Amino acid sequence: MYFKKNLTLWRPISLTLLIAVLGGCATLGPDYQRPDTVSTPEYSENSRWKAAVPAEALPKGAWWEMYRDNTLNELQLQARNANQEIQGALARLEQARAAARIAGSDQWPRLDFDPSARRSRSSDALSPSGNGTMGTVINVPFDMSYEIDLWGKVRRSAEAATALYQASAADVENLFLSVHAEVARNYFVLRGLDAEVELLERTTALREQNLQLVESRYRNGQSARLDVARAETELASARAEVEAVRRQRAQIEHSLAVLTGNVASSSRLAGQASLPAAPVIAAGLPSELLERRPDVAAAERRLMAANARIGVAKAAFFPSIRLTGSAGYSSDELNGLFDWGNRVWALGPSVTLPIFNAGRNSANLEQTEAAYTEAVANYRQSVLVAFRDVEDALSNRAFLDRQHAAQQEALRAAQEAATLSAHRYQAGQISYLEVIDSERTALAHERAVTQIRAQQLQASVALVKALGGGWEK
Repeated sequence: MYFKKNLTLWRPISLTLLIAVLGGCATLGPDYQRPDTVSTPEYSENSRWKAAVPAEALPKGAWWEMYRDNTLNELQLQARNANQEIQGALARLEQARAAARIAGSDQWPRLDFDPSARRSRSSDALSPSGNGTMGTVINVPFDMSYEIDLWGKVRRSAEAATALYQASAADVENLFLSVHAEVARNYFVLRGLDAEVELLERTTALREQNLQLVESRYRNGQSARLDVARAETELASARAEVEAVRRQRAQIEHSLAVLTGNVASSSRLAGQASLPAAPVIAAGLPSELLERRPDVAAAERRLMAANARIGVAKAAFFPSIRLTGSAGYSSDELNGLFDWGNRVWALGPSVTLPIFNAGRNSANLEQTEAAYTEAVANYRQSVLVAFRDVEDALSNRAFLDRQHAAQQEALRAAQEAATLSAHRYQAGQISYLEVIDSERTALAHERAVTQIRAQQLQASVALVKALGGGWEK
């Protein structure tokens, strides 16, 4: 008896549930497939490339610790916690996360509690009896609204929002990688300049000793006044070189301060002339960078979002069905409001069918398809740039290694020539001009060796960044 009495209630509910179930069966738009890209480089046992499993999802770790430099480790920790670009990127990531949750919430019904109470009086002129009446209406309803996702529009929207959130997460990882790489690069530039300052200070001390020697020889009539002037010139030049390098060092120190979230004037790093050894590159390096590089991963996630938006645009051509309902209690007085006889409910779908919109839906579909084509091109370009970056870093390391070996040999020969020139000058066999020339040459080669060592460290940082955060040893 109870079932028959409430049959009229269950029929629309059952019909609505059936429509909702059927609504999950269709999803318009293409399912995502990774587009073809350039072929990866060939590799063999003797090549510098090897096959590798993509590892973008894995944490990159503190790759800078392989340099075994405590000061660098501390700077990287400061950058991680205080760099303002990173803080802004984390905030953008939270925005993308919230946007994905908002889009995902549309897949579920919305339920609102909307109580109201109203007391009113009707007009005498409008009342049948000629006397206005007083009335009270109290409503305590729960309102429900739900768009039945017949064509997958809501699901595709949620898919696009999720892909954009993942792209933002990859952007954050890419920024982490870029900031840490920039901190390491600047740090090694700073240490290279420290080594140059130490070298120039030693050179200045030697120039002072040379000046004393030349002045002594001049007083004894063994040298001309011209030799003294030349020695004074070389000393002043060495002092000027020291100040020029110190100026460069101050600018790099200020850059490190900004990277670590500090005011430039309040950040000071003690000089340290020794340079850490550049890490050894493994025999093979991964050729599959498509999932390891954060920037490539971000480009692909945006491609996925563009693909999902095509489904949303196609769904706009079809009818949309929204289910609305309300259930609660209504009475003209508070006493007895929640009596069973005062219950009220309403349930029913509404259908919206696009008839004419002056080509808006067609134009929107064309726009989303063009955006997808652009995203494909951006993704392929990011892959090309990834391989170029790795090849550049590998080539730089190889060239710098050979250059360092040749420069070391040149330095050895220049130092020997400078020693021989000094001995010959003291023996009165050559002029002081030849001594100056040989010492300048030796100094230039020694500075070149120091600069190349710093460049080797910077090249190793560039390789870490190009590979998406280090390599397996």
